[in-house]
Amino acid sequence: MGRKKGKVEFDEYPPDNFDPEHPYKDPVAMLEMREYIVREKWIQIEKAKIIREKLRWCYRIEGVNHLQKCRHLVNQYLESTRGIGWGKDGRHPSLHGPKVEAVESE
Repeated sequence: MGRKKGKVEFDEYPPDNFDPEHPYKDPVAMLEMREYIVREKWIQIEKAKIIREKLRWCYRIEGVNHLQKCRHLVNQYLESTRGIGWGKDGRHPSLHGPKVEAVESE
């Protein structure tokens, strides 16, 4: 048995039928959206890792001049790490916001 020759295709965009106002209306679209969010976060994390490796290399090569010569990489690394995380602050607020409970007045 030989391998099939073909091109593997991946979805690079969020699902079209996902409704952020009612996320549980379509469970398939909700799962596709969750997979999309996780995939995008992993891409951002890997980009930050690549920039971090370049920054380490720059520190080693430049030595005492690293403050001036590696500043652009430091700024790029700090910008790439903002907002990427698995905590509640990194999620979309309409999907994972706090539940609002009605307060009964006396």
